[in-house]
Amino acid sequence: MIIGTPDHWHKQAAVDAMKAGKDVYCEKPMVHLYSDGPEMIEAARANKRILQIGSQRVSSIIYAKAKELLAAGAIGQLNLVTARWDRNSSVGAWNYTVPPDASTETCDWPRFLGTAPKIPFNAEHFFQWRKWKAYGTGVAGDLFVHLFSGTHFITGSHGPTRAMATGGLRFWKDGRDALDVMLGLFDYREGFNLSLHVNFVDGGEESEGLIFTGSEGTMEIAGQTVSVSRVPREKDPGLMMNSFPEAMQKQIRAEYEKKYPKAHPEGSPFSGFEKYVAPEGYSDSYDHFKNFFAAVRSRQPVVEDGVFGYRAAGAALLSNLSIERGAVVHWDPDGMKLG
Repeated sequence: MIIGTPDHWHKQAAVDAMKAGKDVYCEKPMVHLYSDGPEMIEAARANKRILQIGSQRVSSIIYAKAKELLAAGAIGQLNLVTARWDRNSSVGAWNYTVPPDASTETCDWPRFLGTAPKIPFNAEHFFQWRKWKAYGTGVAGDLFVHLFSGTHFITGSHGPTRAMATGGLRFWKDGRDALDVMLGLFDYREGFNLSLHVNFVDGGEESEGLIFTGSEGTMEIAGQTVSVSRVPREKDPGLMMNSFPEAMQKQIRAEYEKKYPKAHPEGSPFSGFEKYVAPEGYSDSYDHFKNFFAAVRSRQPVVEDGVFGYRAAGAALLSNLSIERGAVVHWDPDGMKLG
């Protein structure tokens, strides 16, 4: 079964399907509320069902290459991940086209609402549901979750431990209550920080991507490419002594060269600039579905099961929670619980 519904229906549709003996591919974000995650994970376990969450980058050959490069030390020690998703179009800001015949005769409005607040029929709510918190999770659940999924896959991390976010409705003041600009900062116990931003008011080129900054270079994912720009860190601490007396400088330099005989970095299999490009026409969405169907046949684990999907969605939704509370929020990425 493939679930492609508004976020507030993901849990119920998935749990009902798995209890009925169906394997499930559920689009991201896995959850609408934090309470949804444990119930979906338990339903998969108890009913011995395959549950794949649909963040396709987890199956991408580009992300697999980035994971390999990071593990091989291509950029040294990872310190910072910067990720973005900028859009400047109306459709990109969820203003999907509403059919002119939309009505209670053509739309099952009560079923659509489900657990959401009961309101009179509204065609925009039905077709542009991402714009309202009652049905969706805003930019955090729509876009941040992709960036979290990719980061967690590449780094092997279970997720952040602390988050802070800000944002606002800056441009699309059309009745929606989901923000169109959001920025988040996240702490990871593995020793790096993650900085995310989504901007629906971007006047430039629409783009998305991630930059991994390490002690000896950077690695960037942009579209169907991953590139490494390596600037090896020197092993010696360096000298700054121009204002010292000349005799003192000579003494210090002699002692320095004795202590650091190699004033250059050791050799590395990575140097300069390297770029890897996916084959023309490559689709990570295809590979993600292929992975799911293969798991259904073999009963082997998928690349993005409920635990991985919940850890990505749970991390992303910290942004909404931080803005709602106006405070730093904490998350246990192993236990998958709010602090």
